[in-house]
Amino acid sequence: MAPEPGSTPTKADRLDDDDYPAYTMGRAAELIGASQGFLRAIGDYGLITPLRSEGGHRRYSRYQLRIAQRARELVDQGTAIDAACRIVILEDQLEEALRLNAELRDAAETRSDDDS
Repeated sequence: MAPEPGSTPTKADRLDDDDYPAYTMGRAAELIGASQGFLRAIGDYGLITPLRSEGGHRRYSRYQLRIAQRARELVDQGTAIDAACRIVILEDQLEEALRLNAELRDAAETRSDDDS
């Protein structure tokens, strides 16, 4: 159940949030089948930027883990890590551009239908 607008999200609400940094580096690495060094490396290449806990430890969101998983798949196929990071960034940008394009197309069609 989504929190009321303007209310403070509960801990359970945060766990449903794809952007909430719920996973420690060790757990994140385990979930995607990679090493902690791999997560550090893709961070160094700018693919993901983990948030930091109050103690300074890296924390990852589910969205970041999906991005890291895609990079790991490319590296497993023989792609250099820097190239894999660039590919994933471009794939993510393309997906966002296509989504925005579809929204704009739908809005234009709605306006066109209203004008008829």
